[in-house]
Amino acid sequence: MIGMISVEHLKVEFSAKALFEDVSFVVNKRDRIALVGKNGAGKSTMLKIIAGLQQPTDGRVAVQREVSVGYLPQVMVLSDDTTVVAEVEKAFAHLHELRDHVAQLNQELMERTDYESPDYMELVEAFSRENDRLQMMGAQNYHAEIERTLSGLGFLRSDFERPTQEFSGGWRMRIELAKLLLARHDVLLLDEPTNHLDIESIRWLEQFLAHSGCAVILVSHDRAFINNVTNRTLEISCGKVVDYRVSYDEYVQLRAERRESQLRAYENQQKEIADLKDFIERFRYKPTKAVQVQSRIKQLEKIVPIEIDEIDTSRLHLKFPPCSRSGDYPVICDEVEKHYGEHVVFEQVNLTIKRGEKVAFVGKNGEGKSTLVKCIMEEIPHGGVLKIGHNVQLGYYAQNQAQLLDDELTVFDTIDHVAKGDVRLKIRDILGAFMFGGEASEKKVKVLSGGERSRLAMIKFLLEPVNLLILDEPTNHLDMRTKDVLKEAILAFDGTVIVVSHDREFLDGLVTKVYEFAGGRVREHLGGIYEFLRQKEITSLDEIGTQLSNNGTSPSASTSTNVNNNAPSEGALSYAEQKEAAKQRRKLEQAVKEAEKNIEQLEQQIAEVESQLSTPEGAANVELFTQHGELRKQLATAEEIWSEAVEALGD
Repeated sequence: MIGMISVEHLKVEFSAKALFEDVSFVVNKRDRIALVGKNGAGKSTMLKIIAGLQQPTDGRVAVQREVSVGYLPQVMVLSDDTTVVAEVEKAFAHLHELRDHVAQLNQELMERTDYESPDYMELVEAFSRENDRLQMMGAQNYHAEIERTLSGLGFLRSDFERPTQEFSGGWRMRIELAKLLLARHDVLLLDEPTNHLDIESIRWLEQFLAHSGCAVILVSHDRAFINNVTNRTLEISCGKVVDYRVSYDEYVQLRAERRESQLRAYENQQKEIADLKDFIERFRYKPTKAVQVQSRIKQLEKIVPIEIDEIDTSRLHLKFPPCSRSGDYPVICDEVEKHYGEHVVFEQVNLTIKRGEKVAFVGKNGEGKSTLVKCIMEEIPHGGVLKIGHNVQLGYYAQNQAQLLDDELTVFDTIDHVAKGDVRLKIRDILGAFMFGGEASEKKVKVLSGGERSRLAMIKFLLEPVNLLILDEPTNHLDMRTKDVLKEAILAFDGTVIVVSHDREFLDGLVTKVYEFAGGRVREHLGGIYEFLRQKEITSLDEIGTQLSNNGTSPSASTSTNVNNNAPSEGALSYAEQKEAAKQRRKLEQAVKEAEKNIEQLEQQIAEVESQLSTPEGAANVELFTQHGELRKQLATAEEIWSEAVEALGD
């Protein structure tokens, strides 16, 4: 099978040191690839090379003709001079160009009078052909398509004409995702797409990638997201790429088994080498053993050293410095509210956070989580009474903290500029604990990866002793191992912690109370994140607030109703009900299989027709265009049937 993208003998060097070399792999249709490796291994660099934004030192990337590649960068740069609709319309630039070409051809036809000439007939055919292409590409209904897509991503109709600069990072990511979706790329390259996204957006992206027929290469440190999306894992390790054709969790297991096998083989080889060297040293000067010694020397020279997959054994020793004890109640909110003109961000917020508690702020983007944090920080005015307790020393880690670093400074200078007193004598030790030891401390900030920048920003954050931590999306850009270490450090911290995060894995086991932001209200839920999800009878945080919008009643009221009604639980279903449910599930699974088979057949037929259309004879055949349009309609219907069956199966 010929791949859509072929990476051949790729090599990248930085400062005469190879980041990776002799890397080869193929991306096939419908591949969902997770690109993994430690921070700085070259994952983002690999995506940029495949996207054509960066040139390798050696090797090449071959993309099949007519294969379109869409790239979502880790850090977006928007023009800020357009509205949401105008920005999304950029996905149809090719359609606008074709429409202008058709208009030009039409103008020529109107101006010419040589109706019987071969040139005029050629012009007629060209106009007919290009106009049919324009209609086939959906020139008449792309505005409706834009509206459906933006509405599906959570944008209100009133948002369509708002400037993009008015939106937060999460909403801008949705704009970029809308552009990628509407452009209908064959391959998507996504670099940390879940950063700055709320759970609703993450779940939408999971569904989009699952339903899309495109191939995906994904870099992410969100373990739940990777597991829900990918079916293949490419690991960058020791400057090489190892291909595991399994999902991430299976890859972790296989990698452990692979390394264990390598270790056994390595140990056996080392024993063999030691035995050979021992024999050579013992009998080197004995004439009677000269032949055997030479034989052992040749045998030793022929041994090919066994390589062991790289394991990052450096340990991030993260410990919050000791601090004085705060009062019993570091944060008290009494009827706190925040309005921007007529827009109500939240109101009637009543909460009390006790000393030593670790709580989470969760909810959709734009519901006021970061706004309340700013109120606590006394950065913005608000209504009601907000009290900060006695002797509270507050530390705030913003989600854009890593982007605020000076690119021209070195790692060492970045910390040296903020360190005070005795801490300056320990800068090298601190940097070493954060895996910036040796030459790494002399790197400039601008060459650091996203994860390395986040670690550096975390060092700056830790230099001041605090007893109230406020962390706004602290796991963005951090790899999974570093996230675990940060989580352990927060658990060991004896002060108070407020975490604004959408990372389910990170919050699990960390927080003991959840504050839900939805519909202009803040509601308290005792227990961890998954207790909260079960209490709300939802499977993910994207359903936060749906009870408000659907029923017009508060979630708390709904919850109390459920309790009073004593609705039977899933476990209380009778045997007959369970049997019927199993039967329905089997039917849905069969429907999914049939739909997938139908989609595959239709895609094959469309590919054959498109191959014919690419020839001059085919381009002039109107019937082929009609056939192509019908097949596309059938494919859309089949995909809708598949989507409904999958959704029903998930429910």
